[in-house]
Amino acid sequence: MAKNKREIPNYQRPIIETHFHLDYLKEGSAEEILEKARLIGVERFMTIAVSPDNLAKVIGLTQAHTDVYGTLGIHPHDAELYNDETEAFIRQHLAPEKRNHKLCAVGEIGLDYFYDNADRKVQRDVFERQLQIAVDFELPVVIHTRDADEDTQAILSNFAPLMAKKGVIHSFTSGIKLARFCVAQGFNLGINGIVSFNKADNVREVVADTPIEKLLLETDAPFLTHVPYRG
Repeated sequence: MAKNKREIPNYQRPIIETHFHLDYLKEGSAEEILEKARLIGVERFMTIAVSPDNLAKVIGLTQAHTDVYGTLGIHPHDAELYNDETEAFIRQHLAPEKRNHKLCAVGEIGLDYFYDNADRKVQRDVFERQLQIAVDFELPVVIHTRDADEDTQAILSNFAPLMAKKGVIHSFTSGIKLARFCVAQGFNLGINGIVSFNKADNVREVVADTPIEKLLLETDAPFLTHVPYRG
């Protein structure tokens, strides 16, 4: 039997979708999806790049929709696909003298030791190369880290002092130690549907411990739908 899902409310305050993947959403056209979100109060959208084959898609979406902004970067799952050509493409489109102002950050970048889809040393090297892009172009970053707290902190300890702008640790699921370190370094923490999951006590602990101005809400759509809309 189908679940009865609650009606999504209309919010009276402006909302910014800080992290989603517009080109991954399949239920309707991009414009239809955006319009549904606009009707409940979402005013701006940040669509996130993850792989070499969707960099151009993200750029195209920012050009096609006035309220869609984007990032360029390679997710740790695809770290082994990162090469000099990919880096040249990212640098070309994020260079200050050429950048579309709607390309706002380097991401999604980082480390994922849970799935280990790429060799860990490769992940670290690619993470550092992309952090260097952010340093060179004075851009914030969108970071993915899972089961890699120690290496994430070690790498950010080296790069954070060099960064003019910091950014966000998206879909934060790590512990208090990394949360406090990142906030102290100037990063924000991205919180999504995981916070509503039964077993996510660690995320709720981080939310309770973190200054509200350092928390960013995101959907990570089409992933991580929150309770009671899951399924």
